[in-house]
Amino acid sequence: MRYALLICGDDEANEAMEADGSFLAACDAWSDELRRRGVLVSLAGLQAASDATTVRVRDAQILLTDGPFADTKELIGGFATVECADLDEALDVASAHPAARYGSIEIRPLREP
Repeated sequence: MRYALLICGDDEANEAMEADGSFLAACDAWSDELRRRGVLVSLAGLQAASDATTVRVRDAQILLTDGPFADTKELIGGFATVECADLDEALDVASAHPAARYGSIEIRPLREP
C-alpha cells in the first residue's frame, strides 16, 4: 500500500534541525536507505510557507491568499510517498526520518484509483 508522509514542523523545530548542520545529511541517509529497500516512491521538500499562495473559489470568484491558508503552528516542510506492506512498516519508515525528532510526520494511506 502507498502512504504519504507529511513532514511537519514549526519555526523552532526548523532552527533545531538546521543548528548542527547534520540534518540534510541525515535526510539523505534516510532516503538512500529507503531507495535501497525499494520503498521510496517520491520525495520532495517545500519552500517556506511564506512563499505559498493559497487558492479558493467562492461563488465562482477566485480568491488568492499569500502564505499558508491554515492558521497553524506546524506547517508541512516536505513529503514522501512510500510503498509499504502495511501501516506498521510505514510507521517504521516515518519514525526513522530525522524530522520526527523535532517535528512530526503524518502518515496517510493514499487512495488508489
